[in-house]
Amino acid sequence: MALTTPRTMPGVLELLPREQIAFQRMLDAIRRGFEVYGFLPVETPAIEFADILLTKGGGETERQVYFVQSTGALEQSGKPEHALRFDLTVPLARYVAEHERDLAFPFRRYQMQRVYRGERAQRGRFREFYQCDIDVIGKDGLSIRYDAEIPAVIHAVFRALDIGAFTIWLNNRKLMRGFFEGLGIEDGEQQMLVLREVDKLVKRGADYVRGVLTGEAFGLSGEVADRIMRFAEVRSTSLADAHAKLAALGSGTQTFEQGRAELAEVLETVAAFGVPESVFALNLSIARGLDYYTGTVYETTLNDHPGIGSICSGGRYDNLAANYTKSRLPGVGISIGLTRLFWQLREAGLLKAADSTVQVLVTQMDPAQLPACLAIARELRDAGIATEIALEGGKLGKQLKYADRAGIRFAVVAGEQELAREAVAVKDLRRGDQFEVARAELVKTLRVELAQERVTRT
Repeated sequence: MALTTPRTMPGVLELLPREQIAFQRMLDAIRRGFEVYGFLPVETPAIEFADILLTKGGGETERQVYFVQSTGALEQSGKPEHALRFDLTVPLARYVAEHERDLAFPFRRYQMQRVYRGERAQRGRFREFYQCDIDVIGKDGLSIRYDAEIPAVIHAVFRALDIGAFTIWLNNRKLMRGFFEGLGIEDGEQQMLVLREVDKLVKRGADYVRGVLTGEAFGLSGEVADRIMRFAEVRSTSLADAHAKLAALGSGTQTFEQGRAELAEVLETVAAFGVPESVFALNLSIARGLDYYTGTVYETTLNDHPGIGSICSGGRYDNLAANYTKSRLPGVGISIGLTRLFWQLREAGLLKAADSTVQVLVTQMDPAQLPACLAIARELRDAGIATEIALEGGKLGKQLKYADRAGIRFAVVAGEQELAREAVAVKDLRRGDQFEVARAELVKTLRVELAQERVTRT
């Protein structure tokens, strides 16, 4: 029988164990950050009804959806009834609408699951990837103060991830749309198109965006385009500077003034949450291309690695579940695309493979000592120390080489001589040294060593 070549499809990230541990630790750190701010876990099915996912129909989203068909449906050549979720926002909208009567509002949820998109196969683009989202959903209304809480969560999460200095950039879509109104761009659809172009400033550059705005598609005058570009160039260096630059924008339409007031309040409240002024800033080029954002918008970037782009983004929306319920459910939230972030950090050399989750290898060189070795392993596990035992035995050097390659820090050697003294030898493979300890003191000694390791890591 011919062998099938083992392979994964393009656009998926499959990791070796020690890389997977590093990824899992990032997931755990994000989860802790979400939970400490009072968000509750939710999971939704990977497969949803296609008409639920594609409520708007057509467009780029539908071209990227993976449809799901059973064998029976394929045989009947029926239209796919189900599809894989392409983000966590649409399933959240369905979830809140379906369970509205059972939820306490404001509803604070976090969700950390894989999503699926039919991306064109290319480096750094994924068809299956983890998103880590939080959202606060209100009933009929939601205080602007929740918009300020989100950057506090971002700060806590990325400080815990310890991947370098970062900046949380803030803007407000009402401010932008009001500014466009003042320039005579009053049509809502045209405003959205201009917003999308402004959102491309970082990726495509000012010359490109200005060229598009003054081209045939938009037909804006050079003066209007220049005013838009100057507006989008506004950045702040401190909270006081942010207020000063907002004030310097001059008067505007009602929408403009509402956006400015909201943004000023959010910035002030972010500081009140204890987020350092060096971590958040005003950035009037942040637009977020998605149409459903209506107020505050966020993007987070690494200061020393701007080429990585936004590592966390989101914003405020007026009515999350308008396609599924008549109830008005405004909300605010963010998303971390963890798979892409992990890949980018690894490519930039900012991540290394983690040590094994196994903390100790109990070696075994003589079948006669196996019962004693099993007893040692049991004691360590009962004490909460992750322990593996070399059940096949063999030469000690081979077992130690295995432990080192697997990322296991400590190896316990209990040979005939050690057991006769009621002692064991402990090899620290990271430091390259060895010490002997009484068998009765092994658990206590390893706990001290592991506690020191955790302190050093933090």
